[in-house]
Amino acid sequence: MTAASTTAVPPTRTAAALTAVGLRKSYGDKVVLDGIDLTIPEGTVFALLGPNGAGKTTTVQILSTLLPADAGQARLAGHDLVREADAVRAAIGVTGQFAAVDNLLTAEENLLLMADLHHLPRREGRRRAAELLRRFELTAVARKPVATFSGGMRRKLDLAMTLVGDPRIIFLDEPTTGLDPRSRRTMWETIRSLVADEGVTIFLTTQYLEEADQLADRIAVLDRGVLVAEGTAEELKRRIPGGHLRLRFADERRLASAADLFGTATREGEALALRIPSDGSIPALRSVLDVLESVALEAEALTVHTPDLDDVFLTLTGQAGPQKENAR
Repeated sequence: MTAASTTAVPPTRTAAALTAVGLRKSYGDKVVLDGIDLTIPEGTVFALLGPNGAGKTTTVQILSTLLPADAGQARLAGHDLVREADAVRAAIGVTGQFAAVDNLLTAEENLLLMADLHHLPRREGRRRAAELLRRFELTAVARKPVATFSGGMRRKLDLAMTLVGDPRIIFLDEPTTGLDPRSRRTMWETIRSLVADEGVTIFLTTQYLEEADQLADRIAVLDRGVLVAEGTAEELKRRIPGGHLRLRFADERRLASAADLFGTATREGEALALRIPSDGSIPALRSVLDVLESVALEAEALTVHTPDLDDVFLTLTGQAGPQKENAR
C-alpha cells in the first residue's frame, strides 16, 4: 500500500493593480521624474510623499493618462498605459486637491451628470446616484445646492462622483486639504471602507504625514524626482536613528544597576528612567528584557519610542514636512 502523495500548493500572491518601470519626465533641462519604479498590490492604500516640486502631481498626471511620460512603461488594472489608454481611463477615478463639483447643481444632479458622462442608462444612473448618496450620508441634502455645503460635505460629494464609474483604482490628490479634524477622520473611514469592502486600490498623495501613517499599507518618499525610500510606515521609521526603549525604575539603586548593564543608555535621574537606543523591534525588546531578567532586575514601566514620519521625512528629504504642492 502506497502512501498518498500530496502536492504543495504555492502561496497566493496579490495581483498588482499598478506597476510602473522607469517613468521619466523632463521640462527642458529640468528633470521632474528620474526613472521611478512602482508596484502597488490590488486592494491596498499606497501613499506618495514628497516636498514641493518633488514630482508627486506629475506622477499622478502621467499614471492617470493626463500627461505623457518621456520614457518608461506602466500598467494599470492589467492595461498598458499608452496602448490601452481608454481602458485605463475606464478603470480609474481621480479626485484632485479641490472639489470638482458644480455649485449651482444639487448633490443629486452632480451625481446624475457624472452618470451621463459615463454613459450609464438612465435607470442605472439614478440607482447609482441614490446608492452613493446613502453611502456618503448625503441623502438628506441630496436636493440642496452644493453652494450651501460645508467643506467636508463637498469633499464627500467629490469622492462620490469619482465612484460613479465604479473605478478599481482611485487617485486621491490631497483629499482632506482644508478639512477640519472631524471631517478628515470621516474621510479616512470612507477611504478604509472602499478598500476593505470593495477591494479598491487607492493611490494617495497627502500633505498630512499622520494621514499617510493612518491609511497607507505602503509609503514611498519622492525627492527631486527620485524615490528615496519605500516601505510600511513602521519600516521607514525603523530606518531613522533616535528610537529608544524607556525603562522606569522604583528607586535610584535599581536605576543605577540597570545603567551599568547598558553602556549606551542615557539616565533620566529625576524620572528614575533609562533610555536605551533601540529600533523598537521585538528582538531588540526581548534582548533588553532578557538582560534584566538575568540579574533579577525589574522595571516598573517600559515604553517604546520610535521616530515618526516627520522624522523620516526630515531625514530623507532635508525638509520639515510636505506642504501643499502648487508646482509640478
